[in-house]
Amino acid sequence: MKCGFVSLVGRPNVGKSTLLNSILGMKLAITSSVSGTTRNVIQGIYNDEDSQIIFVDTPGIHKPSNKLGSLMNKKAYHNTEGVDVILFLVDISKGFGRGDQFVLDKIKDKGIPVFLLLNKIDLVKNKESLLKEIEELKDLYDFAEIIPISAEKKDNTDLLIDCIKKQLNESDRIFSEEELTNVTTRFIMAEFVREKIMELTHDEIPHTVTCYVENYEEKKNAVHIQVLIVVDRDNLKKIIIGKQGSLLKEIGIRARQDMEEFLGKKVFLETYVKTLKNWRDEEKYFLELGLKDEDE
Repeated sequence: MKCGFVSLVGRPNVGKSTLLNSILGMKLAITSSVSGTTRNVIQGIYNDEDSQIIFVDTPGIHKPSNKLGSLMNKKAYHNTEGVDVILFLVDISKGFGRGDQFVLDKIKDKGIPVFLLLNKIDLVKNKESLLKEIEELKDLYDFAEIIPISAEKKDNTDLLIDCIKKQLNESDRIFSEEELTNVTTRFIMAEFVREKIMELTHDEIPHTVTCYVENYEEKKNAVHIQVLIVVDRDNLKKIIIGKQGSLLKEIGIRARQDMEEFLGKKVFLETYVKTLKNWRDEEKYFLELGLKDEDE
């Protein structure tokens, strides 16, 4: 039995959460075209007959503009320590840029095997240019593997799993086969709502919007969930609510569908919006929203 920990790192919006969901075969981490979607560190546990791989999906590494951004970076750096493999994702449809080099410089001296994953190959029309770029990227670092993938289409994800197993030690399972993640069901429910907000508002709402479950009551055949949506400006609150509450209603409908699929039960969902000015720089709100710095 091969067991170990694997960290997913890269710039925001390169497909880390999509890859995690594809490998696990379930929706665990939310995805969005908005940069900085993943905020907390999420562990997803992959099991098959001869392995258990604990994937750690980290926030995208970026230049922070507030304390929340700094905390997200710190979480990402912290979760590249003590793992067996680092998966360094690059959006190859946009090429290897300065932001990618910044991430590589942060992880390359840790003494841990690094896989360079060239994601979104399904968006690359000129395959010859892809091969040329792979040749150039080989000179950047002594990568343990360079694997072109499409997390969205699940291209080469089986190959990726096989390559990861070669880097892992023999060990008993660390978690039971029934365990899927380290995050709570409440956290996942809140994230479903946050995903739908970004999905429906696009660039109108910055990724700083946050959701958390204020009440979760599970009964035999149904679950009652109350989710608070937190923004830092009143105009954002108005956008999310929409005309006569129409957008907030649609957010709730879409989020409830994901919740019911995940829980396998009927869900009664209530959502409401609150403005907390400057919460991104206020440590007390990190506690309320489950984002407290683990070292403090």
